[in-house]
Amino acid sequence: MVAACVIFEPPVSRLFRTGIADSKSLSPAKRTFLAGLIRQEALHVSLGWATVDEVNCKNVRGATFLAMSRAFHLIPPHLSDDPSLFLAVDGRDRVPEISTRQIPVIGGDRKILSVAAASIVAKVARDGYMGELDALFPGYLFSKHKGYGTEDHRSAILRLGLSPHHRPLFCRKLSVQA
Repeated sequence: MVAACVIFEPPVSRLFRTGIADSKSLSPAKRTFLAGLIRQEALHVSLGWATVDEVNCKNVRGATFLAMSRAFHLIPPHLSDDPSLFLAVDGRDRVPEISTRQIPVIGGDRKILSVAAASIVAKVARDGYMGELDALFPGYLFSKHKGYGTEDHRSAILRLGLSPHHRPLFCRKLSVQA
């Protein structure tokens, strides 16, 4: 699980024509290009990760909040202490244990530039990690399916069993079929 925090200096209108959008709507090449542009243009970019064990323990929602919190807490003090700072959160809930002003926005990655930018940076980082896992665990095709429950992914699990990076609870129905 990975989340990103992106802070742009206002006005962000200068970035409207760059193509920054919901990461799911972009090709891998466009996401990679935009992730580089975002890193160049942003005052701050950070990533927060949650491990497979943390996802198993806290569930996906809890691990998402943990990754978001970790990304947020990497903001340097000269930015995080700014009273005008607020956190736009993609979703319906505020991130627990963060006292900074938060605005939850359902579909935020389609509505708020910094949230879309964070979705791009997080997706590019996660896809890169899937590429690393693919090299460490050949046969699972992590580079191809990026960890999503595609037919190729399910077939690889049935053929090879679970890797240390699979969530047994999530895969339990698949394992029962094996």
